[in-house]
Order: sequence, then structure tokens, then C-alpha cells
Amino acid sequence: MRGAGDRAAARPATLVRVEQTPPPARPSLTGIATGIGSLPGTDPLEAARVVLGELPDLPHLPELPARGVGADLLGRTAGLLVDLAVEVVPSGYRTTTKPGRDHRRAVDLLRRDLDALEEVVERAGAHPELVKVQLAGPWTLAAGVELPRGHRVLTDPGALREFTESLAEGLRQHVTEVARRTGATVVVQLDEPSLPAVLAGALPTPSGYGTVPAVPTPEARAVLAGVVEAAAAVSGAPVVVHCCARRPPVTLLREAGADVIAFDLTQLDADATATWDELGEAWQEGSTLALGLVPGTDPGAPADLRAVAQPALRLADRLGFARSVLATQALATPCCGLAGATASWLRRALSLTRDVAKAFVEPPEGW
Repeated sequence: MRGAGDRAAARPATLVRVEQTPPPARPSLTGIATGIGSLPGTDPLEAARVVLGELPDLPHLPELPARGVGADLLGRTAGLLVDLAVEVVPSGYRTTTKPGRDHRRAVDLLRRDLDALEEVVERAGAHPELVKVQLAGPWTLAAGVELPRGHRVLTDPGALREFTESLAEGLRQHVTEVARRTGATVVVQLDEPSLPAVLAGALPTPSGYGTVPAVPTPEARAVLAGVVEAAAAVSGAPVVVHCCARRPPVTLLREAGADVIAFDLTQLDADATATWDELGEAWQEGSTLALGLVPGTDPGAPADLRAVAQPALRLADRLGFARSVLATQALATPCCGLAGATASWLRRALSLTRDVAKAFVEPPEGW
């Protein structure tokens, strides 16, 4: 005679179908225009109005470095750090044991920027689908902030790890707050202007007589990847990594997880064959390129749409892609920040950037 356990085992198993909800599709950033980050002036409300008006598809949280300490890239990012603080010393930013006046100023300036953006969005009556925020990437932050004895954070493995973890946590909190205030999906841009110098061992030591040893590529990639992963996880959107060097480390950025690689196309070293090859590989692998095309300051001559867009057309031609790739794997930006622009050129530059992005998707006759 079989027991209850045997009878249960003899019954045919009941299959329970578990419906799995696929993750939401990430928004596309191609065929649109955005800014790199910095704008002229000191009025966050006016800056937010300009950005929302001129870049409706992907407005960004404006940066206004003309306000001074705490409003620049490093100070602004340091204000986001969790359980870490910085102060200003003659040589720049330095870690400190507890938040002081400089740190509190950075936090307050960013809060004012968020208040201004939220107010402009509310007045507009229509929430943007996407909003971009910018902050220093882990290597630029670690290269630009000093330890108490004057050495850069990146020279101390323990400090580097602590700063990277703090940056990732601060980023999560920042993205969550921006999403709550604007009702938008938040795109994160990590700025890494110092990364080429970090890789080349070109950063000076405190004495000025030597240089900091080069960081091996695998280590640089792993540290950056950790922050990119944190950004992607909290935002659910493509992550942008921006580096405006003449020879940006394109492959490293792509392998670190950057969905969009932003750079100044007009300043790219024409003789750097390896860089151009890496850009071709990036397109081949499905990456999006954010092409810096519009001058950051008034060029002093009429800005013709075709002339401004010409470097992008040449890029596609040189890499052997149909120009239609610009509609599917590119977006348009100013060459870099616009902090040095006049008020009139600011609006013209952003309008022109938007026109270039539109031309990528709907090329004018003769292109």
C-alpha cells in the first residue's frame, strides 16, 4: 500500500505558467539634440528656460560655473558625494573630515538649480520625457581632488574605491530626485576630461617635478564601468560618457558600458588613425556617438547649417558608413560647454544644434 507521499508523487505535476514582464524599453537618444552641460551667466531660472525652450527632446540640467566655487564640474560633483566632503585650498579641492562652507555652498547651488528646473517644468505645463544630468566621472573626480597631504585621490587605492562608491551612491540619489521633480526619465552623462591624462601618466605630482604613474587600461575600465552600471541601473536609460580630448579613449568608454560616447568632432586629431578606427568599431557594435559640432563661442561669421554639419558627413564617409547612420546612431551637441558664449550666441548655438539633429533625420536636398 502506498503512502500519502507516494500518492502525491504519482500524481502528474501541475505546470504553473509564470508570466514575466519584460523590462521597459530604454529610450532612444538618436536623431535629437542636447547640450554638454555648462552655460553662461549666473541665473539658474533663465538657464533652465533657455534649455527647455531650445532643446525640448533632451534638455539638460544647466551648469553655471560663472558662480564660482561649487558651481564648476568638480565642486558640483563633490556636493553629491555621500559621507565624503571637500574644501577649497589654494591648489583646488581637497578632502576634509566634515562638510564646511565650501561643501555646503556646492550643495546649495545644486539645490537652486533643481528648484529652477522644477519651476520651469511646472510653468510649461508639460513634463519632458527625458532630462539629462552631468557629473564628473570617477577618474576626473579622483584626479581633481586631493587627499590631506596633497596627493591626488587616484594615487591611493583605498581612497579611490571610497570615492567611487560614494559617487555611485550620490548619483543614485541625484537621479531619483531629478526624476521625482521633473517626472522625466533621467539620462546620466559622466564627464571624463581627465581620463586621457590618467591613462598617459601625464598628471603632475604635488611637487610639480614628476608625474603620477599611468593607470592601466583594465583598471581604468573597471572603475568607470562600476559607475556606469550604477547610472544605468537607477535611470533605466542609456548612459553618456563625454570626453572632449583630441584622442578620446573610445574603445575603453564603450567597453566600460557607455551607450553614448560624446566628443568634440571638430577637434579630433585627423592623424590619429587608431581613434578613427575605434569610432568605426563603436558604430559597428551599435554604439551611439554624440557629435560635438557647434562652436562654443560666436565664430564671428554666419553659421551655415551645412558647414556646421560637414564634419559629421565626413565622419560617416571616412568610416565607410552610409550617411543614414547619423539618423540611427548619432545625436548632435555643441563642441563642448557653452560657458564662454554670449547670451545671443547661446540661443543661436542651441538652435543650430537642434537644426543639425533634424538634418541627420531628414537630410536637406543635396546632402
